[in-house]
Amino acid sequence: MKRKYVPDLTRQMAICEANYMRILKLMLDLDTMDTREFRVSMAEHSAHIRINVVERFTYTATLQITQQSRRSLNWLESPTLVVRLYHDAAMAEVICMKSRKQLSGVYPYPNREMHQPDEKVQLNDFLGEWLSHCLQHGQQVEPVLTF
Repeated sequence: MKRKYVPDLTRQMAICEANYMRILKLMLDLDTMDTREFRVSMAEHSAHIRINVVERFTYTATLQITQQSRRSLNWLESPTLVVRLYHDAAMAEVICMKSRKQLSGVYPYPNREMHQPDEKVQLNDFLGEWLSHCLQHGQQVEPVLTF
């Protein structure tokens, strides 16, 4: 008999807290800046990361984080995550992918969308790895002003 998936809330909270701190390091001026862009290069692969502030409220902010690769792959969709920042709790949580409906904390398996039982945890882990990679290898893209 297969055991039911039980989320590890302590681990999930730690991931969300670490992701919040990573985002603040990448968006030092989060209160005033609406967009931040990075170029990440590793060996022969290069990608463009964009963080857009979608909405701001007193205790929360919603970001959309996208990646575009130089080489477009028709068979692989570029990652886009919608992330909610909870300023009072100092946490960042993936709430959905692109414009899909909000993710559930636990999914029965199998299900119609073929989500894993811990889909949300996996996406928050992925976000942490993605942000860490940007912090280690990212180069900020700034427009050049001409006079």
